Amino acid sequence: MSPRHNPTPRRSLWSWATGGASTGVMAALLLFAPARWAAWSMDLATDGRTQLVAARGTLWSGSAQLLLQGGTGSHDASSLPGRVSWTMQPQWNGVALRIWADCCTQAPLLLQAQPRWGGVRVQVQDGQSSWPAAVLSGLGTPWNTLQPQGTLTLSTQSLEIDLVQGRLTLAGQAQLLASAISSRLSTLQPMGSYRITVQGGPSTTLQLETVEGGLQLKGAGRWVDTRLHFDGTASAAPEHQEALSNLLNIIGRRDGARSIIQVG
Repeated sequence: MSPRHNPTPRRSLWSWATGGASTGVMAALLLFAPARWAAWSMDLATDGRTQLVAARGTLWSGSAQLLLQGGTGSHDASSLPGRVSWTMQPQWNGVALRIWADCCTQAPLLLQAQPRWGGVRVQVQDGQSSWPAAVLSGLGTPWNTLQPQGTLTLSTQSLEIDLVQGRLTLAGQAQLLASAISSRLSTLQPMGSYRITVQGGPSTTLQLETVEGGLQLKGAGRWVDTRLHFDGTASAAPEHQEALSNLLNIIGRRDGARSIIQVG
């Protein structure tokens, strides 16, 4: 009796070859993934409000124009001058990300993203960047009405962001200095400069204060999960009440000489 032919070794070799080829193809796809993959991810994560347009390069080293938009159905859009560039480097516990913008960063912004069960943790290295306030107009209401002008300087200190199962927690501090802010709704140019401080902890808080100017803003808020609850007031210095009256009518609920601002 002739021995039975056993096809198992051949099938095993074929399976190994197919598996190896598939792994190689997947590795090549990831290694040479186009920058538009990053654009697609950004669009999905922000519901279309932040977009990377005219993306070039790869997922790991690329550039694009940053566009802010009011969301689905909105006709408002604005973009930063120049391009935004990035590099990503995989690490054993996540991804290291460097971001810099032609218009706005003297040194790259350095972030480290670590996946967590049901979310992600992002650590931001201490740094500073300056952005044109006009870009906010692309986000729709109320920014498209205010049409702000001025400079937004962002500083971070030991900032760490955790987003897990829809719940946002922060550690460290972020501070935004809005300098020489003006609006098309007021003849007072500029209206003033303002400081917003976000302080992380068991309860993440926000503090708004006026640095200088005829428009006086103040208020405080806190985040509950991913929603901001804020209570503040806006008022005008006596000599600027006429120039700021229209703005005060729009940015909040008018209460005598001041406006009440509530969010959430």
